[in-house]
Amino acid sequence: MMRVRAATVVMVMAMTLCTMPANAAERAVVLDVDGVIGPAMADYVVREVGAAAPAEVGLIVLRMNTPGGLDTSMRQMISAILASPVPVATFVAPSGARAASAGTYIAYASAVAAMAPGTNIGAATPVQLGGNPLLPDSGSEKQQNKNAEQTDTETRKAVNDAVAYIRSLATVNGRNADWAAEAVRSAASLPASEALGLHVIDAIAADIPDLLRQIDGRTAVVDGKPQRLATAGLTIVKVPADWRTELLGLVTDPNVAFILMLIGVYGLILEFFNPGAFAPGLIGAISLLVALYALALVPINYAGAALVLIGIALMVAEAHIGAFGALGVGGIAAFVIGALMMFPARASGFALSGAVVIGAAVGSAALLLLVLAALLRSRKRPVVTGAEALIGAAGEAIAWQDGDGRVRVNGEVWLARSDAPLAAGSRVKIIGREGLVLRVEAIRPA
Repeated sequence: MMRVRAATVVMVMAMTLCTMPANAAERAVVLDVDGVIGPAMADYVVREVGAAAPAEVGLIVLRMNTPGGLDTSMRQMISAILASPVPVATFVAPSGARAASAGTYIAYASAVAAMAPGTNIGAATPVQLGGNPLLPDSGSEKQQNKNAEQTDTETRKAVNDAVAYIRSLATVNGRNADWAAEAVRSAASLPASEALGLHVIDAIAADIPDLLRQIDGRTAVVDGKPQRLATAGLTIVKVPADWRTELLGLVTDPNVAFILMLIGVYGLILEFFNPGAFAPGLIGAISLLVALYALALVPINYAGAALVLIGIALMVAEAHIGAFGALGVGGIAAFVIGALMMFPARASGFALSGAVVIGAAVGSAALLLLVLAALLRSRKRPVVTGAEALIGAAGEAIAWQDGDGRVRVNGEVWLARSDAPLAAGSRVKIIGREGLVLRVEAIRPA
């Protein structure tokens, strides 16, 4: 009898386990990927995807609206998505949003790709940020052809690499690989309805609850294995970006990084010429370190950065040498050209604002003029130290015999000589100096 009961209990437990859903999680985490794909966005998504546990989170939804961004940041996000044990869905929303360039790759890497009505996806052609562009109006025709061939080779390499990458993502999740290659090669783009018809996406949903209802029971590839999604009863939890992401996004903004670099350089220069001030050196060192950290994360042209520093050095040299403005004008020109070159204009969301360049150039020129004006005023002031400061100073004759004697000037006793006879106690004025002997004349008799 006991054996029968034990067998019955085991059968009931087995049936209960078989009827339980594979995914017992209760939450659907929503991450807003709104803006340029950069270091801050990658840090935010990678951290949150890595922190999601399958026992607690049933689905991660990337609500996306992006014009694209950096290849390195995009690949960090895709690596985290593909390795996540929790299914990730990219949802291009709200209406009017887009998943362009890097956003297309991320959608293809996700277990579920969906769009809201009135959105679009595509235009995934990689943009070359470096290299030597073709200059059709300079050099010989042979050199032009050589430059064109080199540029075409680099472009083909970048495009072919991107095509292979997005095709591999399409293969993993069973999506339209041919259209993905077309989006890379010819920057093709699709609205939501056409994307669904071409099997670029899996669903069109009005909002996130609608998306969860539509994909419930669908089989998707999660961490390399097929998994049945259970999303109908999940509680939607929005996880906004924290202060770390906001701070990283602020300092990696090219305009902020550029201004911090200028503050750092000028602060260290002021500290160098005014030792002991502490504040300029401290602020400058902190600003420069933060700027260097930010510049290491964003694409920059190092030749442009070198020109900016050379321009600052020339302006500082003008302030100390006084080359009648030649060094100052050259420094301002180098500064502006370097600032324009420093951040590639074709890097989506990472171009330097023209207003910042003009403001920085005007501010640097104004600082240069203030320094030059201060130097001119200092040259007109009377000398108060050194040998030259003795000329015109008044003193008192201590002892005198014939044309030589001793005088007290500014608390010091000097040997003195005069063409006129003097007496002890006479007030004298220094009119010259011959080594350690002063030439004096009487101001009034003793």
